[in-house]
Amino acid sequence: MRIIFLGAPGSGKGTQSKLLAERFHIPQVSTGDLLRAAVANQTPLGLKAKATMDAGELVADEIVLDMIVERTQARDAADGFILDGFPRNLDQAKALDPMLEQMGKPLDRVLSLDVALDELTRRLAGRLICQGCGQIFNRFSSPPKLEGVCDRCGARVIHRDDDNEKTVVKRLQVYEQQTKPLIRYYEEKDMLTHVSGEKDIQEIFQTLVKVIAEAA
Repeated sequence: MRIIFLGAPGSGKGTQSKLLAERFHIPQVSTGDLLRAAVANQTPLGLKAKATMDAGELVADEIVLDMIVERTQARDAADGFILDGFPRNLDQAKALDPMLEQMGKPLDRVLSLDVALDELTRRLAGRLICQGCGQIFNRFSSPPKLEGVCDRCGARVIHRDDDNEKTVVKRLQVYEQQTKPLIRYYEEKDMLTHVSGEKDIQEIFQTLVKVIAEAA
């Protein structure tokens, strides 16, 4: 099962992607994770990406696409993968699709986890992140049991400076501008399914599992 997962920051896409990856035994492929690993391991693509980032520039689509192709050819992706956070815009989508087709690994489904703008703003403005394991909490809906301390690893939990309401609204506006053309693109290809992200985590998960099973 080969899936693209779309969702705004704060939609819960990362949580659901991890749950789906565990359920279907396929890797969650995040461009951020790929870049960090490639740079840390000093791979040829990682060195190219590092040079670009050190120059204060965005990593070229070609480099990211090459990383995705490399990752989706790994042994653990033989039965499928979840692309989490890519493509981010229409140009990337139009470049990705023929590359996957050429590899014999065309997409099966595109999932869009939909959450209203005001709810996304509330979630992100209240977001807390563990400095140790990266576990995400929310000061409004799911705070840690002990204030400032991660339930999972005991490390310090912080509120990031860029998770203020003004910055959050700007980030969401940029996401919406980039994503709307993507949604239309995959809707026209009859590949996209909208799923509400404003329900209980397990309820959302079960809905996503059903959608994927029906598309298989």
